[in-house]
Amino acid sequence: MTQEKELAVAAIDKKADLICDAADHIWEYAELSLMEDRSAEYYCGVLEKEGFQVEKGICGIRTAFSASFGSGRPVIGILAEYDALSGLSQEGGSLEQKEITPGGCGHGCGHNLLGAGAFGAALGVKEYLEKTGKEGTVILYGCPGEEGGAAKAFMARDGLWKSLDAALTWHPEDVNEVRTGSSNSCIQTQYKFTGIPSHAAGAPELGRSALDAVELMNIGVQFLREHMSSRARIHYAITDAGGCSPNVVQPRASVLYMVRSNHVAEAVELQKRVDKIADGAALMTETTVERKFIDGLADTICNHVLEKVLYDNFKQLGVPSYTKEELEFADRLAATYQGNDAVPGVGAENDMELKDQVAQMQKESGHKMNDFLAPFYQGDAFTAGSTDVGDVSWLTPTAQIRVAAWPNGCPGHSWQNVSCVRTSIGHKAAVHAGKVLAAAAIDLIEDPEILKKARAEFEKRTASGFVCPIPAEAVPTVPD
Repeated sequence: MTQEKELAVAAIDKKADLICDAADHIWEYAELSLMEDRSAEYYCGVLEKEGFQVEKGICGIRTAFSASFGSGRPVIGILAEYDALSGLSQEGGSLEQKEITPGGCGHGCGHNLLGAGAFGAALGVKEYLEKTGKEGTVILYGCPGEEGGAAKAFMARDGLWKSLDAALTWHPEDVNEVRTGSSNSCIQTQYKFTGIPSHAAGAPELGRSALDAVELMNIGVQFLREHMSSRARIHYAITDAGGCSPNVVQPRASVLYMVRSNHVAEAVELQKRVDKIADGAALMTETTVERKFIDGLADTICNHVLEKVLYDNFKQLGVPSYTKEELEFADRLAATYQGNDAVPGVGAENDMELKDQVAQMQKESGHKMNDFLAPFYQGDAFTAGSTDVGDVSWLTPTAQIRVAAWPNGCPGHSWQNVSCVRTSIGHKAAVHAGKVLAAAAIDLIEDPEILKKARAEFEKRTASGFVCPIPAEAVPTVPD
């Protein structure tokens, strides 16, 4: 490690308790998308005390913020998230499913760690800029609503990310690796049908069923599935079935749709077809339909130049190490779910030779906590899920890492995740992620040629232009 990076790493180690406290506070708050008021306020308060210039409510989003330090270029953005998920209340550090609050929320995706690790990275880069006097700016972005709200996508619509020279982020996972490849874009829309109530037996001819319209819409979409891309996905949830009285013609019903496709332009076109099906269902039932845009986000554009920088620093810094007690906890937690013998990582998913290498690493480890760095992979890769990091990647060179924060194969959005991210295992992931991101950011500031190469690759990959899935008049919202 260079002396400059050693400054940053030492600063992160010195602030490790503060980083872990942040992770635990956000874990306890466990606030849903676009309602992370306490979480955002906590971060803004701590960042101001640490000497960052904080701006609250950026891009008109109440729980979004930016915290900057330094001056001039390059400008490196670090992305933080802190929203939780509903129905995942869980005691931390438990080997059994134990709700704290019945039906409450929990950090099943580890965003309490994600934000804390990004915070740590910003602290490290700040120390470097302060001690060396180098020109450059680091900005920590508080990005709410990743699980449902897509704040980064709204920020992309407003052009925020264009001002950056690069953006870096990370995500808790069951493996240590540099992420590459593309993901699905996604558009969420709520359809509210309104009909006419009537006695279902005495005067059915006078009623117009909104529930019938929802069911017909769902049937129409089922037939659409044969005629869309194999990489596209359509999901739905009936959010209002109109009541619980079967002898009433239901005058209202609502369904929430999620349309995914590999490329955002394709998702926009597929969404238009779903809209037509909704209109057709309303026409058939003589009801009316109102569409409410919820969120939309783009596919991810990878950047091999930045990925290599992240990998080199990850390799230099190594991976978190664990105590005997931590490894025993991970092994016992892994015994509570199926799939704990899976071979993890983007390389293993797409390359048989790398899969064999990772399997051997797991065997040598002897535990369910993956304590190794997965081989570097930059081939073709695709993830059917979606993330609003994709919208950032369309407007500036972007790359991300994953750091093991729970045992191998631990299912996403599970009580096991919530339990583990409130332990020292989770803390170590956040602190280590901060070090890797900070070291990579320092490389970008120290060597302008890296950013030039990253920008050239970015321009080539985004030559088709960014298609924003968010209407100009839309505002961040959640389903009714």
